[in-house]
Amino acid sequence: MIALFHSGPRSHLPHPPGTLKTVLSVNVNKVALLRNTRHLDIPSVLRAAELCLQAGAHGITVHPRPDERHVRADDVYEIAAMMKDWPHCEFNIEGNPLQNLMHFVRDLSARGLPLHQCTFVPDSEDQFTSDHGWSFPQDAERLRPHIEYAHARGVRVSLFMDPIPETMAAAKAIGADRVELYTESYARKWSGPEKNKALDHFAQTARAAIAINLGVNAGHDLNRDNLAEFLRAVPGVLEVSIGHALIADALELGYAATVKEYLRCINEAFAPAAVA
Repeated sequence: MIALFHSGPRSHLPHPPGTLKTVLSVNVNKVALLRNTRHLDIPSVLRAAELCLQAGAHGITVHPRPDERHVRADDVYEIAAMMKDWPHCEFNIEGNPLQNLMHFVRDLSARGLPLHQCTFVPDSEDQFTSDHGWSFPQDAERLRPHIEYAHARGVRVSLFMDPIPETMAAAKAIGADRVELYTESYARKWSGPEKNKALDHFAQTARAAIAINLGVNAGHDLNRDNLAEFLRAVPGVLEVSIGHALIADALELGYAATVKEYLRCINEAFAPAAVA
């Protein structure tokens, strides 16, 4: 493995300079999407998660939507049980706390199963994919009690946020431990003339978060082409959650080789030549 998570489920301090690298959490939703087109339980979502951990991934992410079009409730509980065999890795559940997400927080806690992080995402029930972050002050008061509920069960909370530096203080004020910066705008501009401007927005937002002791995660449309450059430009990223591109790559390369490729990208970002 590249690095271990900080001890304790609610630890959220940024990595001190020169110590731990960004960690990789693999989102296995797209494995479930393929499985759900038949009634044969293949490919196995549980096996996919296990193979990714065996290859060196530092965690597993799932996003169980209310309609179960991707990961289903049974997948969540099965993966959580499997994660007990991986005590140095983390289990992250994404979703809207105003829909079904908090049911999983409650049930996993009641069953004594691991859950290290919840990423609150403002998806509507029929939304195709995540496409925006939380808004402040509009969403503040309805998020606060759900953050407190998760904290009471030892679960760290990350808020899915657009790269707007001014909103970091608002996220911190309602108790968030981290933010997950929504990186689709960077990925869309990566091959064009607006890339550096997009990166600057993310870097400024990350610095604003770090300045108030708010941890920084990132995710959405990161891939083998754009990941290293993002991590070189944006300081203090603790975790990247990658699903669609990683699973697409795994169709060609296999899980193990694909995870190692993404770890290589992370290593490349932190190599001395890259940060000199």
